[in-house]
Amino acid sequence: MLEYDEYRLQLQGLEKNITDLRNSLDIDGALSEIETLEAQSSEAGFWDDMENSQKVLQKTKQLKDKVERYETLKTGWEDALVLIDLANEENDESMHPEVKKTVEDIVSELDKMTLETLLSGPYDKNNAIITLHAGAGGTEAQDWCEMLLRMYQMYAQKNGYSVSTLDLLPGDDAGVKSATISISGLNAYGYLKSEKGVHRLVRISPFDAAGRRHTSFASIEVMPEIDDDVEINIRTEDLKVDTYRASGAGGQHVNKTDSAIRITHIPTGVVVSCQTQRSQHQNRDYAMKMLKSKLAEIAEQQQKEKIEDIKGVQKEIAWGSQIRSYVFHPYNLVKDHRTNFEMGNIGAVMDGDLNGFINAYLQASSLGKL
Repeated sequence: MLEYDEYRLQLQGLEKNITDLRNSLDIDGALSEIETLEAQSSEAGFWDDMENSQKVLQKTKQLKDKVERYETLKTGWEDALVLIDLANEENDESMHPEVKKTVEDIVSELDKMTLETLLSGPYDKNNAIITLHAGAGGTEAQDWCEMLLRMYQMYAQKNGYSVSTLDLLPGDDAGVKSATISISGLNAYGYLKSEKGVHRLVRISPFDAAGRRHTSFASIEVMPEIDDDVEINIRTEDLKVDTYRASGAGGQHVNKTDSAIRITHIPTGVVVSCQTQRSQHQNRDYAMKMLKSKLAEIAEQQQKEKIEDIKGVQKEIAWGSQIRSYVFHPYNLVKDHRTNFEMGNIGAVMDGDLNGFINAYLQASSLGKL
């Protein structure tokens, strides 16, 4: 059948891409490293240092997962060619839906894995810490900030990441003034770093009795969560630590003691806070991890002339500085102003469908267009 021949040509055209992907992923190097790590784990005394043994096992698992995923893709590609030949020989039209889906799945997985090769930054594989700030505009902006918070939570859910809330300051009447969440999973920071900047909303405000159109802004900060084995020198005398009464949900303990922690790093002016854990000690640990992450990002970008360029909101949360616009009225459109990628299904975007925007950003960044 002609359609089966077309699918075969399409798959044959992917052979070089799959070979190039093996080289880009350094599968041979991964196999060699797995062998070394497994030899290390079988040595006497390996379990004496529990922290190091866990790191070795985690690294081994990550490498094995990468190799297995590539081999699954390659085997699927080979099996698809056999399936097409079988369907062609038997002239079996009933196999068309299966062949079509198989080819689509292979193309999709190849595209996704190829995109992941663009994640070459030192922290791209790490978890991500996202902080959202409502811009000027009171309730309207605070509601927008909460909508974005939900969007990232939905993105994490759709992509198999886990989410935890580290800090949240409710709005006066609705929404949130600011929030910090941790999104955990492989490559979380590598993907979500594209979200850093000002996000603009245009809609008919549900808080305006006259039904007028409003424009609101919120800013997003994205940091990698830094592993404990990364050395970041933080002197105690450089820290200003404040405790305060936590607000919002959190059980009986919250609101009854000064368990919330705010830490200011005096040399840089970086401020972090955490209030969602059960004890002051836990909140302090989380806040220090956030501070470490911010200072690591600053250290990585020391060539910047001003610390303000990287320590938080890069631009004023206002008109003209947005990286992306979300228009609910008079038409539906989400457009990224850096890559010109856009989607008309705004409901899907607000439900966490961000992969198109993230992919466009990573591709443009790899080509030096950003």
